[in-house]
Amino acid sequence: MGDFSQSKRVVIKLGTGVLTSAVGQLDTNRIATLCRQVGQLRKHGIEVVLVSSGSIGLGMGKLGLESRPKDLATLQACASIGQSILINTWQQGFDPLGLNVAQILLTREDLRTRHRHNAICNTLEQLLQRGIIPVVNENDTVSASEIQFGDNDTLSALVASVMQADRLCILSNIPGLMDLEQGGAVIAEVPTITPEIEAMAQGTKQTTSVGGMVSKLSAAKIAQRAGCGVTITSGENDDLIDQLLAGEAVGTFFPPSEKPVQANKRWIAILDQANGKLTVDAGAAEAIQDGGKSLLAVGIVVCEGEFEAGDLVSVVNADGAVIAQGLSRIDCPNLQAMLQNGKTSAEMVIHRDELVLL
Repeated sequence: MGDFSQSKRVVIKLGTGVLTSAVGQLDTNRIATLCRQVGQLRKHGIEVVLVSSGSIGLGMGKLGLESRPKDLATLQACASIGQSILINTWQQGFDPLGLNVAQILLTREDLRTRHRHNAICNTLEQLLQRGIIPVVNENDTVSASEIQFGDNDTLSALVASVMQADRLCILSNIPGLMDLEQGGAVIAEVPTITPEIEAMAQGTKQTTSVGGMVSKLSAAKIAQRAGCGVTITSGENDDLIDQLLAGEAVGTFFPPSEKPVQANKRWIAILDQANGKLTVDAGAAEAIQDGGKSLLAVGIVVCEGEFEAGDLVSVVNADGAVIAQGLSRIDCPNLQAMLQNGKTSAEMVIHRDELVLL
């Protein structure tokens, strides 16, 4: 299960189902217990960042809504109503422990744009140095596509990645990844997330939630790639932190990648909206994957998409498998022209410092 006690920094994601007793009603006893568990981590010298859901569900309660709204404006209204309640409740939970919280509202684009990514990291580092507990939530009041299709599972993995956390704990109302063909037994460890593992995932049916096991596995992939171990388990376990610190097997553990993405490339690794696709020949694929080389124009067979210099593109091999992604230094029209003219060029398309293996 990995040596949790040796962690220096932990990100804990808390789902709406853990924090609420009903639509619009926070479970203050549960939050108080969670705060005490965070206090235990702090006593062990472990820094903690919380990623907390719940604002939309709280807003739904204030507006008397029993199911999650489908239109964006109402969702944003619910978020704006619920967020102040959420952060105040967290501060009240930490008050008896003498700990203070700071509210951090993000969209995923904040972490996927380099200068904003750096600014957020600097802010979080400063808060942690001062002993403050950052409470992160998606900024649903201003988000557009994120509020409709996003989830805090993914956001927590992005935060864990860019903050170089040792462990991401995703807590919900389920005990872990369950094998339904084996009577619902929890799988203790998943070294690699295979298609067979993904097939076990089930979507959530809760009225206030967005994610489910599908999004949790997606988040685990992101965190693993960054060298962060992941634990998916129940947030209703009052002894969770004691058990993790004691090295006990709790929930499902996803060990970090043996070859994590370099810290200076992590912001590229978390980008997931490629503007183009470059198919490369066997020689280029080998040079990228095994030789740590940059991608040159001579190794590109097909260029697809509409991208400019500096945009993210996927790199695929002859079998169509995505092997890497990176920032192209040449725009699509110029690169296509080079390929159409049949010119073999040693011009660099993606520098190895801007290329991440997948």
